[in-house]
Amino acid sequence: MTDRGYRRPRPLSPLREHLRDTFWFAPTLGFVCVFVLWLAASEIDEEIVAFFQREEAYDELGGLISFSQDAKTIVTQISSAMMTFIGVVFSISLVAVQMASGQLTPRVVRIFVRSRISKLTLTVFLATFLFSLLVLASYEGETDPRQVVSVPLLQSLLTLVLVGLSLLLFIIYVSSTLRLMQVGPVVDRIARDSFRVLGRMPRGPGGPEGLGPETGQVVHEGRAGVLRDVNTARLVRAARRQGVVLRLIPRIGDFVVPGTPVLAVHGGAVPPRHRLGSAVSVSVERTLHQDLAFGLRQLTDIALRALSTSVNDPTTAVQCLDRIVQFLAVVVRLPLGTVHHRDRAGKVRLVQEGPGWEDLVDLAFEEIRWCVAGSPQVSRRLLAGLDDLLLLAPEERKQPLVRHRALLVQAVERTVPVAADREFALLPDRQGIG
Repeated sequence: MTDRGYRRPRPLSPLREHLRDTFWFAPTLGFVCVFVLWLAASEIDEEIVAFFQREEAYDELGGLISFSQDAKTIVTQISSAMMTFIGVVFSISLVAVQMASGQLTPRVVRIFVRSRISKLTLTVFLATFLFSLLVLASYEGETDPRQVVSVPLLQSLLTLVLVGLSLLLFIIYVSSTLRLMQVGPVVDRIARDSFRVLGRMPRGPGGPEGLGPETGQVVHEGRAGVLRDVNTARLVRAARRQGVVLRLIPRIGDFVVPGTPVLAVHGGAVPPRHRLGSAVSVSVERTLHQDLAFGLRQLTDIALRALSTSVNDPTTAVQCLDRIVQFLAVVVRLPLGTVHHRDRAGKVRLVQEGPGWEDLVDLAFEEIRWCVAGSPQVSRRLLAGLDDLLLLAPEERKQPLVRHRALLVQAVERTVPVAADREFALLPDRQGIG
């Protein structure tokens, strides 16, 4: 395996990714912003009323009061209709997501959960509802320009602006949800997310030849689950303070149970638990934050479901193979395997195992190859993809590709009895059957 050096990560990167996997943070932040906006608008409205009263412009102020009373009717209607609108929209959306997860893979739900437009739409809808309630509470029963304290003029206008923004986001949101039900946009989104993970992977000079003897271990405490990511910045800092090298034992995506060793210590004592903190994050499912192989896993799952006898949709499998080949073509010359994270002085402090080239090739093709014998469209596309990768791969990385190509040819020859059909199924074609 090839080593890679340390490129210091952003300290808040794991936290940011964890918040993106939630659906409560954006609306909660929106509530806070709406409350601040309402306070600011209320102050401005009071200043407007005070200005007209100081200028004794009571006729103009009376006109504003009349306008605000007319706007109150609209705000009341908005307040009563907004929650019903939210319920209908997101009920339909959940049905669409359920259909997409049934047709493609349950992992597609994470795309909806992490979608910025979904969270922004929900946030603006709820913010409009809350703001309209606050504005209704600002209306006074007093209509005498000399006695009135506040006329919610700016607040009413902001409510109308929020309604307009909600309608615009509704159109964008519906378009985004409909795309979630299409195979092409989903596999494209998975591929783009995988490339983002690849872009965050550290690169640089290789690490040391050896780590020295193991002097201790840190076991996992807490609930069982999938190792979703690690806070490399915190682990590097803890190892530097202790003067040791840490080695992450499980890979990202492995399932760990309480008592399982997760960190090996080389060169000294185990760092105090408070320094490690929650540097190792465990969850109920894998994410794409640091998991390079998870994108391929999702694409393979969609292809396998499409090739099942209950679905029988080889064209979807071909679309997945397009993205699988695209991803492997990008990483075919990149260093893979062990990652060495360094401190500011350039000394290795954290060693992390990652998937190697052969691991990624097996993940991409092994299970699909078992299912393509009866589908010439997929076998032709798979052969074309393997041939393209063989042209791009350096000599030391061709062996896994050659092996999968040979096994595919053997599988087709074994299961297709007619020679003409075998010849057709083993003809490389980037479109499968154009």
